[in-house]
Amino acid sequence: MFKHMILLACLGAIYGSQAPLNLAVHNERKMERVVGGNNAIPHTWPWQVSLQFSYEYDDAYFYHTCGGTIIHSTWVMTAAHCVDSPQGKVYRVVLGDHNLFENDGSEMIIPVDKIIVHELWNPTQLVKGNDIAMLRLKTPAYDNGYVKLGNLPAYDEIIPHNQGCYITGWGLTQSGGSIAAVLQEAILPVVEYPICSRDDWWSHFAKNTMVCAGGDGFTAGCQGDSGGPLNCFSLGAWRVHGIVSFGPAPYCNTFRKPTVFTRVSAFMDWIYYVIDQNTQM
Repeated sequence: MFKHMILLACLGAIYGSQAPLNLAVHNERKMERVVGGNNAIPHTWPWQVSLQFSYEYDDAYFYHTCGGTIIHSTWVMTAAHCVDSPQGKVYRVVLGDHNLFENDGSEMIIPVDKIIVHELWNPTQLVKGNDIAMLRLKTPAYDNGYVKLGNLPAYDEIIPHNQGCYITGWGLTQSGGSIAAVLQEAILPVVEYPICSRDDWWSHFAKNTMVCAGGDGFTAGCQGDSGGPLNCFSLGAWRVHGIVSFGPAPYCNTFRKPTVFTRVSAFMDWIYYVIDQNTQM
């Protein structure tokens, strides 16, 4: 069981793939689809972010590594494991994007100037949770017709079992495949905690500060989707109820091993505290 836990926590985590951006050769790549998903209608998820990094010695060449959600004009919410090794890296976010390898004319590119990872996050113990981080932007984002702030859930709000929510991202289209050029979306039914924590599901790796969704063996988040949103309709609006955190190895779409998200409603106090204490006036 201990080896099994290490496998899931380390190898099963949905970490970002490193696909080079803005190279003409990549415009000819095959348009693959996320695991069980479809191409999203352009700009239907205007709070979706592509988190990208470069190296300090060559900051002209960026890589998509994770997703994220813009929730304030100067703040993006993502997964802690996306940014817990920032040494030697330069981060930026791309807002309003649809095709990573083409200029859509809707993009807004803003550097990240501060990273705050949850103080209880431990990269060697992913399944203990707290996989959440906040990124402060160097300049404020604005509504250019393609960018809007994501709505957050109510404090401790729980999405009902089997409600369909959308995962969105540019992650791998199949285990061991390549990231998607076009933003993907897929419906994942929420799996309530008493079921997701059963021995034949995620067992004790599932915590009540997480949201499980999927597990049908066909549709799932995958590498490169990390940090991105789980979009659920509640209280009259689309709200970001989850942050993509981890999944099974070696195959993302494994029966009774749903994609696991950080449950945003469990961290509302922390999110607002970070914004309040670190927003430049």
